[in-house]
Amino acid sequence: MGRAFEYRKERKFKRWATMAKNFTRIGKEISIAVKEGGPNPETNSRLRAAIQNAKAVNMPKENIERAIKRATDKEMADYKEVVYEGYGPGGIAILIETATDNPTRTVANIRSYFNKHNGSLGTSGSVDFMFDHKCQFKIRKPENMDIEELELQLIDYGAEEFFEDEDDNTLMVYGHFSDYGKLQKGIEELGLEVISSGLERIPHETREVPDDVRAQVEKLLEKIEEDDDVQNVYHNMA
Repeated sequence: MGRAFEYRKERKFKRWATMAKNFTRIGKEISIAVKEGGPNPETNSRLRAAIQNAKAVNMPKENIERAIKRATDKEMADYKEVVYEGYGPGGIAILIETATDNPTRTVANIRSYFNKHNGSLGTSGSVDFMFDHKCQFKIRKPENMDIEELELQLIDYGAEEFFEDEDDNTLMVYGHFSDYGKLQKGIEELGLEVISSGLERIPHETREVPDDVRAQVEKLLEKIEEDDDVQNVYHNMA
């Protein structure tokens, strides 16, 4: 059927794979949130955030409801949040957030990825200090509201940085990760629509590497991100 068809088919399969990965990741977020604070999003702020993130990636409502119901099952496996740190080719720092029901399996897999791609798995704290731990909220830009006044109000709730994206009519708000709950509460009290939210690791500095090293690092990152236990991957490569 020709190259164009094969190209479109490949892109479609890749998009489906990404969608499936997002659904798995958010399903675990929902499960952890329900185990921590119960199945009612009205009284469970972490679950509210997980549901917002699910909607942001177009996760069907029935999938969300099914994930919440599964999490209330006492026989459902508990996921443990574990962070792994290491160095990739060229000394690139890599930080990996996982949610796993089997840490022994997860650490063995993560170690093998580093070993097979010229990297090394480090100890706790070996690269964490190179990143700022932030919370972030993507919110719908409100109509008929003074943006500068809104920024001042959000600062009172812990906002540290505030960016306006005119292309999609949204605002990005960043704060320290420990202020996540306070900032979430403030945004809700102001009646703002949250599109997505979460925690993020931002490198203090980024490193330039040659093209051949970049290709090696990208292969390692791709392999790590494919793992079902991996939630987020951060690095300091420019």
